[in-house]
Amino acid sequence: MRKFVSAKSFLSALVMYLLMTGTATAQEGHPLKGSWIGEWSGNSTHGDFVLLVMDWDGKNVTGVINPGTDDMVIESVTLNPSDWTVTIRAAGYELQGRIQELELPSRSIVGTWKNGNRNGKLEISRQ
Repeated sequence: MRKFVSAKSFLSALVMYLLMTGTATAQEGHPLKGSWIGEWSGNSTHGDFVLLVMDWDGKNVTGVINPGTDDMVIESVTLNPSDWTVTIRAAGYELQGRIQELELPSRSIVGTWKNGNRNGKLEISRQ
């Protein structure tokens, strides 16, 4: 059975995304910088839809997953430029994937997520 996101949670995430898109249009500086929206299928705790907002401070990628009432601060991000694989860790979650269509502003990350013994498919696209 598919769990739907509550209207309040979705609206909160959407408002945060719209407020942050103005800053995401500035010069990139890093392939992960920006707002990413997509699905982490099968996440019964937070729902199937996910929003990541990431920034580059010149040294580290920082950010938040699902800004709003259920936000999770990103603890670490590892990017391997030899094959463009990415690992993002936050609040017990590990998101792993590969950047697709790196040359495009609307690139995506496709892979998996896991939290303890729960896991699923991850697909997010940069906005």
